[in-house]
Amino acid sequence: MIPVTVIGGYLGAGKTTLVNHLLRHADGRRLAVLVNEFGALPIDEDLIEARGDELIAIAGGCVCCSFGDNLVGALMKLSALQPPPEQIVIEASGVAIPGAIAASVSLLAGFRLNGIVVLADAETIRGSAGDKYLGDTILRQLRDADLLLLSKADLVADSELRKVTDWLESGVSEAQIIATQHGEIAVDILLGTPASGRPPSRTEHADAAFESVVIDADKPLDAHSLAAELAAGAYGIVRAKGFVEDLSGERLLIQVVGRRAQVSPAQAGASPALVCIGLRGQIRQAALRALIETAVRND
Repeated sequence: MIPVTVIGGYLGAGKTTLVNHLLRHADGRRLAVLVNEFGALPIDEDLIEARGDELIAIAGGCVCCSFGDNLVGALMKLSALQPPPEQIVIEASGVAIPGAIAASVSLLAGFRLNGIVVLADAETIRGSAGDKYLGDTILRQLRDADLLLLSKADLVADSELRKVTDWLESGVSEAQIIATQHGEIAVDILLGTPASGRPPSRTEHADAAFESVVIDADKPLDAHSLAAELAAGAYGIVRAKGFVEDLSGERLLIQVVGRRAQVSPAQAGASPALVCIGLRGQIRQAALRALIETAVRND
């Protein structure tokens, strides 16, 4: 199934900057970006190789497609491309509810929700959320997030950034929160680690704040329990992906983004291991290995 990531956030939160960063650092991934209309998402001109009525060809094998009021139709057209995109990113409008878009994706055969990423302007989000006309929409966007990117973090003092983070964590959102500047964030944080056989992308300026560790999982274990624990947030990870053998003997794929965990069947032959990504210095490696042993002992 094609993984689909939904990017949401109110007007001016930085979605355009983030999407251009994704396209510029796709690192060989065939990404397809869906937008409401081309005019709403200015793609950096140096990335564009060709323009058509329905598709913009982007350097490196990526494409951008406008879906207007027919998201399902656009997704089906993308899946019919040869070769099809490896991943799809949907850039929601500033007033859209990303959870509703994600729900539509989850109903379509051939697609898998890869997480909801919502941007919030660190400088203005608290004021916007209190607006009597816009507040309900903005709060719903924040609640829908699996990953919440506090954009423009360089424009506020550290003390204000802490206040905004505390406010979000006080019950506004249960998402993992990451402060960003200029849309620069490791692509693997947003989209997960690439398909087997390709090393993780490395964009030095964006990756400096993150690290990844590989945890061996070479014994049968309770995959569903493990996935739920990884998503609980106690191990310092933002993303996790890997193959394990369940206690039933089935080979399964575990994927975690923020507080969302998915377990699905996997093809035989994939090496049993988990790749975990988190903020540098915050991944609790010893606790992760202990967790794996606990899942094994559940046999």
